[in-house]
Amino acid sequence: MEAFSDGVIAIIITIMVLELKIPEGTDWAALRPLLPVFLSYVMSFLFVGVYWNNHHHLLQASRHVTGSVLWANLHLLFWLSLVPASTAWMGETGFAPWPVAAYGTVLLFAGSAYFVLTRTLIHCHGTDSTLAKAVGRDAKGLFSLVLYSVAIPSSFYRPGFALALYVLNTIVWLIPDRRIEKKMRE
Repeated sequence: MEAFSDGVIAIIITIMVLELKIPEGTDWAALRPLLPVFLSYVMSFLFVGVYWNNHHHLLQASRHVTGSVLWANLHLLFWLSLVPASTAWMGETGFAPWPVAAYGTVLLFAGSAYFVLTRTLIHCHGTDSTLAKAVGRDAKGLFSLVLYSVAIPSSFYRPGFALALYVLNTIVWLIPDRRIEKKMRE
């Protein structure tokens, strides 16, 4: 499961980088029109990287998987696979409201899918497992879902504010989940 997920995530990042266009000119001014696309790419690269990193931590604390875990993981990969399309739309339109909201919707559903995967793994391993103890009530995961839920409707009134919430959420998760590392060392 981990190798398959790594492959899918690698393809997602590859698709995103292929969306970057070569500047038409030879000076710095030629880069200006590409800035929204590049910023969207950087944001999404970090977002996907955060999932890749935390996914590894999650699986390190797992001893085995079941069919329901495999489906929950595939559910997460489905939403992550939509990141390149929503990233491209958002960047190509210069962060217009609908694309920013669509991007946030993909982030919200990916976050929800990760939450479901975590809960499915805990169910598989038991409430007294290392994973269950490390994740606890998953306030961090729930906080992320709340941020996305606030950001999406904000996209229609203040796309910049919504983008700031997306970035804040990514920063919150940039540092790998130390709860799992700590419990694994005990």
